[in-house]
Amino acid sequence: MDLRPYIEKLRQRLAEVERGLADPATFQQPQRAQELGREYARLKDLLAHGDAYCRALAELEANHALLAAERDPELQTLAREEIARLEAVLPALSRKVREGLLPPEPADARNIIVEIRAGAGGSEAALFAADLYRMYTRYAETRGWKVENLDSNPSDLGGFKEIIFSVAGTEVFKRLKFESGVHRVQRVPATEAQGRIHTSTATVAVLPEAEEVEVEIRPEEIEITTCRASGPGGQGVNTTDSAVQILHKPTGLVVRCADERSQQKNKVRAVHILRTRLLDLRRQEEKARLDATRSRQVGTGERNEKIRTYNFPQNRVTDHRLDLSVYNLAAVMDGDLDLLIEPLLAHDLEQRLAALAL
Repeated sequence: MDLRPYIEKLRQRLAEVERGLADPATFQQPQRAQELGREYARLKDLLAHGDAYCRALAELEANHALLAAERDPELQTLAREEIARLEAVLPALSRKVREGLLPPEPADARNIIVEIRAGAGGSEAALFAADLYRMYTRYAETRGWKVENLDSNPSDLGGFKEIIFSVAGTEVFKRLKFESGVHRVQRVPATEAQGRIHTSTATVAVLPEAEEVEVEIRPEEIEITTCRASGPGGQGVNTTDSAVQILHKPTGLVVRCADERSQQKNKVRAVHILRTRLLDLRRQEEKARLDATRSRQVGTGERNEKIRTYNFPQNRVTDHRLDLSVYNLAAVMDGDLDLLIEPLLAHDLEQRLAALAL
């Protein structure tokens, strides 16, 4: 498939976006200006790949023509070598361009809130939840993302019964959206005297952050209570009524924040988490109505879906959605998640491209 006509249309769209950004009236609508700015950056990057694709395709055609017309054996050999090189690089360039031709997923550029909760397995599940938290924070560090803890409920042995944190940066939701689900670990716990392998679980929820204008929370819909924080945090946290709990009456959602010493800061964080959960609830309802969209997804992203197993004795991580196993568990747990994320993104891309016959 020759993608050059599509690339030309992208070039025309870039010119339109540039004119929009040059118009002072655009910046009287901040949201519109941000949208155009993001589209401009995306198109510039895409056209760089597009130009490389066009050059490679033109060179390939020229070398095929040279091979057909040339009688010099040495020049024929050089043409064949160049054809082989170009045919090797064109598929990757084509994939980059085709990916850019797809309509952007609206939430892919958003920051996220991640909620990790210990599942089956008692104290070992809480330790595994802490391991997952470290894995994601290490991955965020490698990509230059910012992580901020919002709330946590530590366990006695140093794990987490629950921890909630935000991640901000470039394409955060795009790269971590397939992490939602049940994560299973198989290993010998530190407290196991007889060396038996235990199986424990933790659930991960990755929620794209909601803007205030997207989800309206009316005062009469919520019930706010305060109480004294418990657990680690220092004297200031544990001796004042700084913890905030919000009940959203229409949905029954409950959010609690206690990590900050300031009651007002905890309230702001709790409202932000609630707004994000409400947006996620809306997205899940929309997904349920769009069967065509759901059919091409890598899993459903539901909390009750077992997506991955971390087997320590075998040094193996298996993603059950792709039946993909990686035998480098230590690297994955230390944040080298691209070993799993890249295949998931590639599979999702191919499914989306197939749906649009690109």
